[in-house]
Amino acid sequence: MASVFVLPETTHYNQVVKSRQRIIDHGEVFTPPGLVNDMLNLVAHECERIDSRFLEPACGDGNFLAEVLRRKLLTVDTKNVRNRDKWERDAILAISSLYGIDLLADNIAACRDRLLTVVSDAYAARFKAPPPDEVVQAAAYILSKNIVQGDALTLRTLQDRPIVFPEWSPINGSMLKRRDFAYCHLLEHAHTSNQPLFSDLGEDVFVPTPVDEYPPCHYLKVGDAEASIERA
Repeated sequence: MASVFVLPETTHYNQVVKSRQRIIDHGEVFTPPGLVNDMLNLVAHECERIDSRFLEPACGDGNFLAEVLRRKLLTVDTKNVRNRDKWERDAILAISSLYGIDLLADNIAACRDRLLTVVSDAYAARFKAPPPDEVVQAAAYILSKNIVQGDALTLRTLQDRPIVFPEWSPINGSMLKRRDFAYCHLLEHAHTSNQPLFSDLGEDVFVPTPVDEYPPCHYLKVGDAEASIERA
């Protein structure tokens, strides 16, 4: 997986806290929208790149990720004013570039729903109609893999398995190639190696070994690759 911007911790967008006990138990804090925007403005150029990857290691319901996605979709709008198919493809690529971890199941569900709503609202604003079911289903599937319940400190899920993130790489326009990487392996490289992770600058690079690899599939059929392997 290529370099990822790591975002700071955040939680809820519609209320300061859900309960005082959650603050005590989990240290949940609220990041105001103004501060979210100020911080993202520091990397504004990357927020506008459709394929630039962002990770929020304590994502809550996605304050930062939702704003990054909103900015990416502005780029999608600019590039695809009238081409609906390319808009859909680029929107899926934008979604596939966002990653999040949180301890709490309700935060994970809320974050996925929030990001899906951002895409649906952007589609409706551009094309004056709700997105097709296959677009919603593809986006929801990617979010189910990219936004995961786990502990960003131990790098493990609640089932005590390593946190795994998929890399979604575009191939030949309408195809995506998925490779899964263990989050701990990526961090080990970042902490111990001077070699860049996947680089096109010509220097020696570190290429991690994926824990799973799937055949290329159409961007609206991203769930089929996994299903085909499970049936085999």
